[in-house]
Amino acid sequence: MVRISPAPQEDWTEEIAAYVTGFRSAVASNVPEEDRQPGTNLLGTLARHPSLAMVFLSFNRHLLAQSTLSIRQRELMVLRVATLRRSDYEWAQHVILADRAGITADEITRIAEGPAAPGWSGIDRALLAATDELIGEGAVSDETWRVLSGEFGEQQLMDIVFTVGCYAMLATALRSFDVQPEPGLVPYLPEHTLAARSLTSRD
Repeated sequence: MVRISPAPQEDWTEEIAAYVTGFRSAVASNVPEEDRQPGTNLLGTLARHPSLAMVFLSFNRHLLAQSTLSIRQRELMVLRVATLRRSDYEWAQHVILADRAGITADEITRIAEGPAAPGWSGIDRALLAATDELIGEGAVSDETWRVLSGEFGEQQLMDIVFTVGCYAMLATALRSFDVQPEPGLVPYLPEHTLAARSLTSRD
C-alpha cells in the first residue's frame, strides 16, 4: 500500500511547480525530453512537503549537475546504494542513467554482486567498496581511502561521501513512503522484483 500518495500536478503549489521545472532543466542531459523518465510519483510525493522538497532537490541537483565526479562514477555508487538499500525505484531510475553513461549490462549485473566481483578496475572497486563501507559502517575505511585519495582530490572525495549519503537517504524515503515506479520504469526493475510482479499478476 502506498503510504503517502503523490500529489497530482494540478494540486502542486505554484512555487513547487516552478521549482521542479527549474530542477529538471538544470539536470537535463542531451536526451530528448520525450525519452526522459518523468519521475512523477517521486516528485509528486515530495510535492506534499514543498519546503522540504526544495531543500532536498537543491542538494540533489548538485550531485546530478555539478558534481566533480564523472557520471559513470556517480552511477556506479548510486546503483550499489540501491542494491544495499533494496530500493527498486532508485535502481530502475539509475539503470537508465547508467546505460546512458556507458556502463555495460555486464557491469550493471556486477554492481549487484559488489566490489569483490571480478573484472572491476582498481578505482571502480574502491568506489563500490567505499559505498559498502559508508552504508555498513558509516565511514570509509583507511585502506579504501588511501586508494581513493591517490586518484581523487578533496572535493571529489567529498562528493563521493555525499553521493552515497544522499542516495541512501532517498532510498530510505522511497521505501518508507512506498513510492511506486511509473510505467516507464517497470522494465528496468531488478529481476527478482519483475518475477514477483509477474507471479502477483497471474494470481
